[in-house]
Order: sequence, then structure tokens, then C-alpha cells
Amino acid sequence: MFKNYWFKFPEEIRFFIIGGFNTGISYLLYMLFCLILGAKSYQTALIIAWFLSSIISFDAQKYLVFQSDGNTIKEYLKCCTTWCISYFINALLLEFAVKKLGVNIFISQVFANLSAAIFTYILFKKFAFKTVCRTTN
Repeated sequence: MFKNYWFKFPEEIRFFIIGGFNTGISYLLYMLFCLILGAKSYQTALIIAWFLSSIISFDAQKYLVFQSDGNTIKEYLKCCTTWCISYFINALLLEFAVKKLGVNIFISQVFANLSAAIFTYILFKKFAFKTVCRTTN
């Protein structure tokens, strides 16, 4: 029953919901590690949070967003590539906002993470979970 209802939503909406959930987890982990490690270790907190939240993200994206039946290992490796690119986008935007604009590390991460999410969706759609069009004769 859940499956019938869930997959009536467009892919973008499913990505927004699942991505929002994962982003929330990632952000909470980021805040937690900033508090544990100290504010000056915000980049270390970021990498730990991204690593931990990506464990949850792969299965959720594969099955609940893109409905992929592709090779799990290949898709996981592509996801790792996507997450690395997304991480560096996030890290660069965070660094810029904190160091150049003087914005608080928590507020900066909200905007950096949302910006990186757009790139993540595009890379997941066009690269990691790309579906191959098959023609029938």
C-alpha cells in the first residue's frame, strides 16, 4: 500500500522528501560534532556528518527516489563520486561564507548544504542512477 501511494509522487518530490530527511540528519550530526569538537573544527565536523549520513542515503535514494534496479556496486561507487563532488561544493561554500562573509557556522551550513543538494540531485539523476533507455524492436 505504501509503495502504491509513495510512487505516485513525482521523482523530484520524492528526492526533496528523502533528501530533506537526509539533510536534516546530516545537519544534526554537523551541529553535534561542532559542539563536541569545537567551533573551529567545523570542517572536520562536516566530513564526519557527511560520511555518516551518506550510509543512510544510498538505499533511500536507490529504492525510494529513483527506483533503480541497476548494479548496486556500480551505483554505490557512482554515489560515492557524487557525494565527494557534493561534499567539496558544500565545504567550499561553507568556507567562503564563514571566512569571507563572516556568517555564523550553523547558518552558513544551511545555505551551503541546500546549494550542494541541487548539484547532488542532478548528479544522482544524470550519473549515479541514470537509467538506460532501451528500444524495443
